[in-house]
Amino acid sequence: MRPFLLSIFLLIAGTCALKAQSDRELANEYYTANECAKAINHYEKALQETFDKALVRNYVQCLIKEKKWNEGENFFKKQLKKNDPNQTWYYFFWGQLEKGRQNNTEAQKKYEAAIQALALRMDFYTQLIEEFRRQQEPTLAKKVVQKAREVAKNDNILRLEMAGINRDLQDPEAMIAELLDYGAMVRNSEVVQTMLQDFLKEDKEKDLFEKVLYENIQKRPNEAFFNELLIWHLVQKQDFYKAFIQERSLDKRLKNNGARIVELAKLALQNKDYTNAIAMYEYLLKEYPNGQLYSFARRMAIFSREEQVKNTFPVKAAEVEKLIADYEKLLDEIGVNARTLEALRNMAMLHAFYRDDHEKAIELLTTAIEVGKADIPFTDKCKLDLGDIYVLENDPWEASLLYSQVEKSQKDALMGYEAKLRNAKLHYYKGDFELSKSILDILKKATSREIANDANALSLLILDNTGLDSSETAMQEYAAVELLLFQQKYVAAMDTLQQLYVRYKDHSLADEILWLTAQTYMKLDSNQQAAESLQLIVTHFYYDILGDNALYTLASLYADKLKKKEEAMQLFQDLIEKYPGSIYVAEARKRFRQLRGDTIN
Repeated sequence: MRPFLLSIFLLIAGTCALKAQSDRELANEYYTANECAKAINHYEKALQETFDKALVRNYVQCLIKEKKWNEGENFFKKQLKKNDPNQTWYYFFWGQLEKGRQNNTEAQKKYEAAIQALALRMDFYTQLIEEFRRQQEPTLAKKVVQKAREVAKNDNILRLEMAGINRDLQDPEAMIAELLDYGAMVRNSEVVQTMLQDFLKEDKEKDLFEKVLYENIQKRPNEAFFNELLIWHLVQKQDFYKAFIQERSLDKRLKNNGARIVELAKLALQNKDYTNAIAMYEYLLKEYPNGQLYSFARRMAIFSREEQVKNTFPVKAAEVEKLIADYEKLLDEIGVNARTLEALRNMAMLHAFYRDDHEKAIELLTTAIEVGKADIPFTDKCKLDLGDIYVLENDPWEASLLYSQVEKSQKDALMGYEAKLRNAKLHYYKGDFELSKSILDILKKATSREIANDANALSLLILDNTGLDSSETAMQEYAAVELLLFQQKYVAAMDTLQQLYVRYKDHSLADEILWLTAQTYMKLDSNQQAAESLQLIVTHFYYDILGDNALYTLASLYADKLKKKEEAMQLFQDLIEKYPGSIYVAEARKRFRQLRGDTIN
């Protein structure tokens, strides 16, 4: 008899389950078809058998759409009488129903009841926090966190959630405090950094964050986490001087032997902060004269000064001579070996481009290739350099041969794409635009964004300026000037550029000619003439692709070189207003504030 009764029970239970399944499926089908009137009844039947949060959510949305307020109220009253563990969710969705009814006071009461109904299940707390944040109810979400901490007797739980809530509440100070406490607790700065990148948008918030970090460092000097986070923040701001101060302090305290300072110096160099890169490498030389990083730091200190010299116009011959002397001293002291091959290569290029001593440069590179022959990537870099020297010597065939060798050796590698780009430029200099563009079109798909961007820019230049001039005369003359500039024959290039603008001021190349003229004047430190060329672009070619570039460069020129503050401020303001989508807008706004005298940490 008992087996028979058990079978009957299982049959009934199975039938109910199938019925609930059928009602759920029908309800969802009607809901998807936007037929809420038909869905409501099936949702109610399905929810009588089992709780499903997704079903309740859809059910409430249908009640709101159909304005079935009394029906919904009766449903929730009936469910709450059951005293099951899901009371929190019944109160929460009842609150949603009241909110849809525009009865906000009652909705708040139901939401509060949902919080009060929370028991010990922490997953309910996190889910309810998410629901309240989705409903744009951060104050209620905060109450959930507070209750969770009270129940768990632990103020350290849900810190990331509370940080997000404080962000919603526009309380950056509380948000920062939660994030810092979380980071210090778990010793994980990466999670905090990721969230800060999403949360800290306004300058005032970033300034507050920096202030709070300094306060924490003073209060907890032995907690390296805050120093590390401050260094990260300062690097984001590209304030490498302050970052170096913090890193130097950590280096001594944690006995890192300069390892992290090397990484910071590399970042400074990449961001063209040569002064601070040099200071960091010189610190390493002074602090660790017998350390493993000494020879590397020695070479990089010279290289950083080299980059500073080469990017300070006009380049001073005396500074170049000093750099060569420093490289020679390094090679005499350490010898020509794997650790100094890059120094040998750098010295060769100084001879080639700044002393016009191509023979000496080729000799040094040949030595570097022989000594470093086991290092294929290094020897290929030297071959690219040799190719450039042959371009300087007007020997394009030899240059192209070397570039092609590297293309083959470094196929599908970044250096291989770089070699291909140099070959494309070489064909461009020679006036073979069709061949150049066919190579550039391949490079536009390169994995390196920089190479792809360069290829795209040159390809567009060729495309835009060869279609209307069937003889391609203007483009050939312009490309020939670019070759002169590569060869650093500035006087000859300037004479040609001035003639080109007179002849082609109505050609599509006119703004390009003016832009190249301005760039060359700046390299010669002839800033007033550069400003005049840029002004012509701003006045007559503002609508073209170089319009915002020219305006930003002109404003910077007035601010940095010509020392005309008011004119610079007006130009930065013009850029912000006339080119709101420009990549220069953020920097223009910052420069404007600096010139106005605003405090920018």
